[in-house]
Amino acid sequence: MLDTTMPSPPAAHAPVDEPALVRAAAAGDTAAYELLYRRHAPRVFAVLWRLCGGQQARAEDALQEAFLQAWKALPGFRFESSLSTWLHRLGVNAALMELRGRAAGQDHDSLEEVDGGVQELAVHDRCAGTERDLERALATLPPRARAVLVLHDIEGWKHQEIAEQLQMAVGSSKAQLHRARGLLRARLGDMA
Repeated sequence: MLDTTMPSPPAAHAPVDEPALVRAAAAGDTAAYELLYRRHAPRVFAVLWRLCGGQQARAEDALQEAFLQAWKALPGFRFESSLSTWLHRLGVNAALMELRGRAAGQDHDSLEEVDGGVQELAVHDRCAGTERDLERALATLPPRARAVLVLHDIEGWKHQEIAEQLQMAVGSSKAQLHRARGLLRARLGDMA
């Protein structure tokens, strides 16, 4: 799990702009790399968690693998894309490899339940329930359909980018998105 309790490195010891941080981390500055990790890991993890169907352990494994690859590859980073885009792509690749490496049909980890100790407003409960239903339904989608839906509808990727990333035709990406949306609607209808 992401540790957000550790203090950030002092600003005086780390460059503040991202290209300088990347160059420092590429040169072996672990404090600069830690700052890059803290800036980007939460968003990358959110994508990976969805790609992995809400399975936290798989998403954490993919996140760790992505940032390990990033550490090794940073000296060759050419700034042709933003660091965020590059890290997301490393993360998506790691998540897809993680999903391919596991046997299909394994039980999904259950989603964490919200502690019911404090009474919340009814509207908040309905919204939270809807969000949990959506995440559960998303987790039941086939991995490739889920990946296309997450990358297109949540992350805003274009079909060409998805096709390149998932090594499929653009038409297949569009078909998978249509399939995923239909399955998601059906599953959400079953939960109502």
